[in-house]
Amino acid sequence: MSSLYIHIPFCKQACHYCDFHFSTSLKHKAKLVEAICKELSMRKDELSSTIENIYFGGGTPSLLSESDLTSIFETIYSEYHIVDYPEITLEANPDDLNFDYLKMLSRTKVNRLSIGVQSFFEEDLKLMNRAHNAEEAESSILLAKQFFDNISIDLIYGIPDMSVDRWKANLAKTLELDIPHISSYALTVEPNTALKHFIDKEIIPPVDDDLAKLHFDILVETMQKNGFENYEFSNFGKSGYFSQNNTAYWTGKFYLGIGPSAHSFVNTTRSWNINNNPKYIKAIETGELPADREELSTTDRYNEYIMTRLRTKWGVDLKVVENEFGLTYAAYLMEHIKDFQQQGLLKLKNDVLKVTDEGKFLSDGIASELFMLNLK
Repeated sequence: MSSLYIHIPFCKQACHYCDFHFSTSLKHKAKLVEAICKELSMRKDELSSTIENIYFGGGTPSLLSESDLTSIFETIYSEYHIVDYPEITLEANPDDLNFDYLKMLSRTKVNRLSIGVQSFFEEDLKLMNRAHNAEEAESSILLAKQFFDNISIDLIYGIPDMSVDRWKANLAKTLELDIPHISSYALTVEPNTALKHFIDKEIIPPVDDDLAKLHFDILVETMQKNGFENYEFSNFGKSGYFSQNNTAYWTGKFYLGIGPSAHSFVNTTRSWNINNNPKYIKAIETGELPADREELSTTDRYNEYIMTRLRTKWGVDLKVVENEFGLTYAAYLMEHIKDFQQQGLLKLKNDVLKVTDEGKFLSDGIASELFMLNLK
């Protein structure tokens, strides 16, 4: 089974922390949708397996109209083999989710919403320069529940000046709204973003890693106590509501990325499209795929396996390491986990290596220490 990702590179305004590819001008939206449909047709033979989930990310996919979505779905279903009941997610901003738009979405093939709430507090939303306000954050969810059962929201923790009480209140509101899936991320300061500029100029306080760790621990404890499983360290789902898209990515399934800046992973090849809307459109119109590609070596694939699986509840299977990458890699891994086991950050049981609760917040750093650096 494989996944299909569609990148919609438009936003009403730029969030201060975001370094994803997008444009605040909708001038090229119609041509962009046409180009996405054409790229879908151009690449129909890259995936030999059936597609089980489709994900519209961005940017802001909730800027798409019904005709936009209809065109894209007609192309997908005419060119690809899709399972009978795929999970089809559309990322949405709360300010886009009025009654009429949600009713329209319910007429399409979209059956799951991922709502970019980020916080239920006005001061946080203003600091991040979100397009919605606190009232819309809540009202959009209440409206969405009239049309969709499968709903996820995004929350950000570690925001400067976000107290523990305010973070707990965010989680309490989430539980009160009875949402079956939550994706939650620490605020990160990316280069060349407004957030980085404001912190450098001391307009906004710097991100406090210790506070972010405290928020994360509260998040894990609160969600687990309330029936959510932390199946990947940024994702919490109730039974039957794990994101198929997230699960596929973190367990190494193949996916095809369509649209400007979209990434793909098929067999042992990783590729990524140009992150420029006009150049993307022009290339696709002439029948050229504006993408760079790299062939992953055995070491690359081993490192990616460690990085992705260590973040999940399924962990790193030592027999998979041995069978797919070889005895040298298995021996290397066993030698390098010893210190982390002694520190109580990693645990090994039945040939499966997992991060402990104490090690979760540090999982990316732990994974990097287990990477193989000198073999190809």
